[in-house]
Amino acid sequence: MTLHPRLHEITERIRKRSTDSRSAYLAGIEASHREGPSRTRLSCGNLAHAFAASAPTDKGRLRADITPNLGIINAYNDMLSAHQPFEHYPEQVRQIARELGATAQVAGGVPAMCDGVTQGRPGMELSLFSRDNIAQATAIALSHDMFDAALYLGVCDKIVPGLLIGALAFGHLPAMFAPAGPMTPGIPNKLKAEVRERYAAGEATREELLEAETASYHAPGTCTFYGTANSNQVLLEAMGLQLPGTSFVNPGTPLREALTRAATARALEITALGSDYRPIGRLIDERAIVNAIVALTATGGSTNHTIHWIAVARAAGILLTWEDMDDLSQIVPLLARIYPNGEADVNRFAAAGGTQFVFRELLDAGLMHDGIETVAAAGMRGYCEEPRLLDGKLVYAKGPEHSADEAVVRTVSHAFDPHGGLRLLSGNLGRALIKTSAVKPEYHCIEAPAVVVDDPRALNKLHAAGVLPQDFIAVVRYQGPRANGMPELHSLAPLLGLLQNQGRRVALVTDGRMSGASGKFPAAIHLTPEAARGGPLGKLREGDLLRLDAQAGTLQALVDAGEWASRTHAPSTALPGHDLGRNLFAWNRNLVTPADQGALSISCGPPSPSGHWEYDAEYDLGFDPAAADAPHSQKDA
Repeated sequence: MTLHPRLHEITERIRKRSTDSRSAYLAGIEASHREGPSRTRLSCGNLAHAFAASAPTDKGRLRADITPNLGIINAYNDMLSAHQPFEHYPEQVRQIARELGATAQVAGGVPAMCDGVTQGRPGMELSLFSRDNIAQATAIALSHDMFDAALYLGVCDKIVPGLLIGALAFGHLPAMFAPAGPMTPGIPNKLKAEVRERYAAGEATREELLEAETASYHAPGTCTFYGTANSNQVLLEAMGLQLPGTSFVNPGTPLREALTRAATARALEITALGSDYRPIGRLIDERAIVNAIVALTATGGSTNHTIHWIAVARAAGILLTWEDMDDLSQIVPLLARIYPNGEADVNRFAAAGGTQFVFRELLDAGLMHDGIETVAAAGMRGYCEEPRLLDGKLVYAKGPEHSADEAVVRTVSHAFDPHGGLRLLSGNLGRALIKTSAVKPEYHCIEAPAVVVDDPRALNKLHAAGVLPQDFIAVVRYQGPRANGMPELHSLAPLLGLLQNQGRRVALVTDGRMSGASGKFPAAIHLTPEAARGGPLGKLREGDLLRLDAQAGTLQALVDAGEWASRTHAPSTALPGHDLGRNLFAWNRNLVTPADQGALSISCGPPSPSGHWEYDAEYDLGFDPAAADAPHSQKDA
């Protein structure tokens, strides 16, 4: 199928914009590859340390340096239901590698925090920076130069982007991602949301709320709503970094185990020691990045990836912008309705056709790049096929030609919406993003007075006191990367959803983030430049009239221009909290780039000509460096 001309145009402008940085990145990969397999460069003392604890058979193979050694990067812990199954993966992978005449070692573990546990808590201020910490931990694990490929065990929010950034720093190594799969269905997500809203209204007890939450999050595996974790899986498949159809196979099933075996075998096949060398740095080019964003918008995926994938792209020397994402969303139709954009969970999405159906529709319509190289030998068309077990063996069959449930997935010709679920907003407050796929059209435009708070908990207190206006736009500022690490503000969702149910017109404007599970009410998020960088958000005052228009792509403070120009920035009124580890990340807050540059607090991608990472003003269309001395959050005082 001919590529959509607009898709081609957007891809080409990304490629041209990235020419220098991408060339520098690829040159680094080539230099590493020319030096040969890593272990040949180790001294005898280095090598002896590296296999001292290995089994005798593994020692012999590692000494001879004739078979591939697979490095396992594991994000296992018991706190994340999606990661708990990884406890037993390393032993499985080691045994599979031995059977195939190779070796595997756990190279290292990376931290993996659960945003579901830290929502509305101080720990959430560490969440975004954990991504960069994971990237660094990945690099430390791979720094031993013992590996010919790496297998990445991670699923959830910041973990996959962090693993990707770390993997791309070692772009000469092939990379394979192996997920654990989603938990089986619990109570419907819509019912869970209704109980949350009743609790916010004082109509449900804490016992009722806990019972509903427990019935929803009930077993090992990824949470079943279409948040950041499950969006990660779809994007990984769209870029060809995990085997086709692996995202939504439940843990502990024979098919899940067969896919883990296949992923291990394939990772060993694509090393530089064989004839099918596929390093991750070559696989992830501008076409793969565009495929990921197309898949994100076509399925109404998590807004967190408007930050993460800019960072991931930069790690590969590719300069992606919010304008690119917005333009792609304008040509890519919405093909899926998964909670919070619908009522189905990811298990039902997979049963209705899943990624195989969606990818085939997009490829046939010329809305995805078909010719990219993937970890699977079959290329992108292989991702339209379904994995199955036949007589105990893994086979791939032709994917579904028709949707099994048109309330969940549809064809391009019969899409839920002609546009994707993402829109860039701009105006005198800066630039923000809004996820429209979960918001009913009648709420796409809101004009109402501002209720301004610097602490999200203050909004609930105002509601409890009965002083909130009938219609209003909640402005929650000093929540950006520099202010306090850009925590998710999903704890506001039950209250704002409840008020909207009452017929009130409400919206949210913030320089913070919302959870990948958020929707229903309009939310202009990731506002850049943030208040702590001197952004216009700091000029807003209680009662200012605001207009949020997702259709027109605008976000405006309807304040007289003269008065607006004369206003000063209000410092944060939020009181500093207890440390709880946050002081350890003060340096990250001081160094972090704006949200539209990936909110990075680490050097990412090829170095500048000076050899140092530098702030890239050319691709920051909102931040004014002269505002660097603007008042910051008191938490950094």
